[in-house]
Amino acid sequence: MKAYDKVKIARLTTRPTALDYINHCFTGFLELHGDRLFADDKAVVGGLAWFNDIPVTVIGIQKGKDLKENMERNFGQAHPEGYRKALRLMKQAEKFHRPAICFVNTSGAYCGVGAEERGQGEAIARNLYELSGLKTPIISIIIGEGGSGGAIALATADRVWMLENSVYAILSPEGFASILWKDGSRAEEAADIMKITVKDLYDLGVIEKVIEEVPGGAGEDFEFTANLIKHNLQEELPVLMAYSPEEIAENRYKRFRAFGVYNE
Repeated sequence: MKAYDKVKIARLTTRPTALDYINHCFTGFLELHGDRLFADDKAVVGGLAWFNDIPVTVIGIQKGKDLKENMERNFGQAHPEGYRKALRLMKQAEKFHRPAICFVNTSGAYCGVGAEERGQGEAIARNLYELSGLKTPIISIIIGEGGSGGAIALATADRVWMLENSVYAILSPEGFASILWKDGSRAEEAADIMKITVKDLYDLGVIEKVIEEVPGGAGEDFEFTANLIKHNLQEELPVLMAYSPEEIAENRYKRFRAFGVYNE
């Protein structure tokens, strides 16, 4: 399958959303709202839940399943208040020693005038800075599109996993082609050279795990993929929670520093 075919599957409106996975994998989900600064961004959902007998914080970038919901969720493109809400919840998780699990599905952060006026770049940069040293386990799962800083703002984590037909990139193939060749119609060609698929990113060490999907994507058998996510969380959370807060921060630092010494 070509890289752009994966992009098309990742963008399907039938693809399960963050809330689908949250409601399947966790119990007692209590959504929390607002960034305590400006507003509640519906493109980002988050709150408290239980994973078996472990209290956790769960956060997701939420796309809609139809036009009405997509408009309400801004097509999964978060404003600054969305990233600030996510950071507020993760710092709360650190305070109460809860692991944080993030579900990422966005083409990128919203780039409208209002978002820029309210500090979109600063909000994303603040997340990267704060998450780099957060002393609680973080697992981030790319469930569809993982686009640009809008995705990294929730994926500065101890473990980054991807669903088999998800993509993770500095920007969309259309944007890449528009910048490189001044021709957005060459998106398929761009996708082939961007190294955005799970195989490329796993081989490069950018992600730690690939979650299998059935042919046609997770929308064809949601429970199959959701149960695999749940199984992998059952294995990984106890491992991460065994580290001290200081070890968690140090290991995360080493994870990201290791990217600079990758050799072909």
